[in-house]
This record gives sequence, structure tokens and C-alpha cells, in this order.
Amino acid sequence: MTYQAKVTYQAKVLTVSDSAMRGEREDESGPAVARALEGSGFEVIEQALTADGVASVAGDLVRLASGFAGLIVTTGGTGFGPRDQTPEGTAEVIERAAPGFGELMRRSGPLAPLSRGIAGVRGRALVVNLPGSPKGALESLAVLTDLIPHALDLLAGERPH
Repeated sequence: MTYQAKVTYQAKVLTVSDSAMRGEREDESGPAVARALEGSGFEVIEQALTADGVASVAGDLVRLASGFAGLIVTTGGTGFGPRDQTPEGTAEVIERAAPGFGELMRRSGPLAPLSRGIAGVRGRALVVNLPGSPKGALESLAVLTDLIPHALDLLAGERPH
């Protein structure tokens, strides 16, 4: 018996970038991730921008996860720069870690090990940190696309075994 996922899942995309927040550069990663999710059958119901930093990321993730059952993807802030604190902000708000997602993402491309992105669960939302570059974000997302529907069904209390 093969696993049959639900037909439609909802997703939210949060771009973490000081320069995009200030209007100094266009957000390319967020829209690219949203298009990829929509191409995989997700309904992207919100795209947002936030500043780099633990408090801003944590605050926006709490807001996005409140009463939401689905996928929340962040893009940006996962590198080694002094303001790259998306994993730390995410760690403050997730209730259960999903370390396998980060392990898979770090094998997705030649520069992928430089991403410190994590994943985990808050309520019924799955939160995944992707790198900030469009190429890195899409490579990381691609290795997770087949797993995410199953994870979301499990979070919803479905036992598809």
C-alpha cells in the first residue's frame, strides 16, 4: 500500500532580511520558494518579511503559527554573518525539533553545509529554515518536498500507515 497524501496543504513563507526590510534589495528568495511550493501543490496563503535577529524571527514565527496547521518556511538568516540568527529565533519557539530535515538540507548542494537552518514543530505547524539565496533555498526545499506532506498529515493526527 502506498502513502496517499491530502490533496492541498497550506504554507506561509517568511523572508528574513534586514536589507529587504529597508528596501535596499528585492526579496527574490521568498517569491521563488512560494512559486516552488505552489508548483508542488501547496496553497501559499501568506508571504511576509521580517528583520534579521532572534526576537524578530521568533515573534513572526509565533504570529504565523498561531492557529495554523501547515508549513511555515523561512528563507534567510541561516549563515555565519553576525545578524544571521534565524535558527536561534526558530529554536526559541519550536516545541519539538525535526533534526532530520536539517541533515537532509545540508546534503542538498555544495554550499549547503554552510547553512545552519533547523526545522521543528510549533502546534500543528511545521517550521523549516531555508538559506537566503534563491538557489540554496530551492535546493534545500527540493530534498524535503516529498517528506513534508507526510509530516503535515502526522501533525494533523492522521495515521497513514
